[in-house]
Amino acid sequence: MLIRVGQAGCALRWDAAAQCWRWPDPVGSQLYAWPAPPAMPSGVRMLESACVMACANSGRMLLGLGKRLGIVELPQQGQPSRPLQAQVLVTIDAAEPRTSISDGCTDRHGNFVFGTANTGQDKRPIGSFYQYSQRYGLRRLALPTVVAAASIAFSPDGRRMVFADATLGVIMQCDYEPERAKVSHVKLFSELLEQGAGAAIFDRDGNLWSVQGGVLVQYGGDGDVLQQISLARETAASVAFGGPDLDQLLVLGAQGGLYGLPPDLLKGLTPGLADALFLDSGSASTGGSQA
Repeated sequence: MLIRVGQAGCALRWDAAAQCWRWPDPVGSQLYAWPAPPAMPSGVRMLESACVMACANSGRMLLGLGKRLGIVELPQQGQPSRPLQAQVLVTIDAAEPRTSISDGCTDRHGNFVFGTANTGQDKRPIGSFYQYSQRYGLRRLALPTVVAAASIAFSPDGRRMVFADATLGVIMQCDYEPERAKVSHVKLFSELLEQGAGAAIFDRDGNLWSVQGGVLVQYGGDGDVLQQISLARETAASVAFGGPDLDQLLVLGAQGGLYGLPPDLLKGLTPGLADALFLDSGSASTGGSQA
């Protein structure tokens, strides 16, 4: 374990510009960084809870805030630390009070692709998948509805998307066209080894790393299991490649622990892929479409 902060872990991302990992704590309403940038605190308080995030090309951070996507300015070195207030970009599924953003990442072209979950007690499959961009706004992807969207990731060439319903025991895949927000040829990618699909990322060779409860699983591009790593201390929440050469693989625990792989498992590890930055226009507009 490298560090433990906050009360919960959620989405883990590598911020290449600041050379640090970042993750939101949806329980404590904090945005954490490790290692903390020089002369900056490791955590910054947010006015709203977030569980999904992406770095933007403007230097700002895109956050999934319940039913809304918002973007925040991070404090600069020497500035007083104050709570982060998001500029709202779009509200999702405004007429349905049970849904909330549950997972998301940028595609290889800088659009943000995310999904929602049913937070109600009925647990009906009413969650959906969407693409959001400053150019086209919010567009729903023609994928099956889910109880809880999870495991959204894109192949190195950006033409294949994987996704899952966290309540089921499989990871699915489809062809993906970013310009038209079109998906096709939906089919099975692989079955889970453990119940509870979580975050997923591709490495440079097209292998998929999948968080599944207390296990980190590496799949080949064809869906075959290559290896599995048990996580003894806490349930995993997310996984991300980082470091200057993207050759470090860290796992974020659901209770806020940040873990590195043992040295023997790092030998021969294929580096990851840099996250595409969300294409942020930086405009002052706070309007957004709804779906």
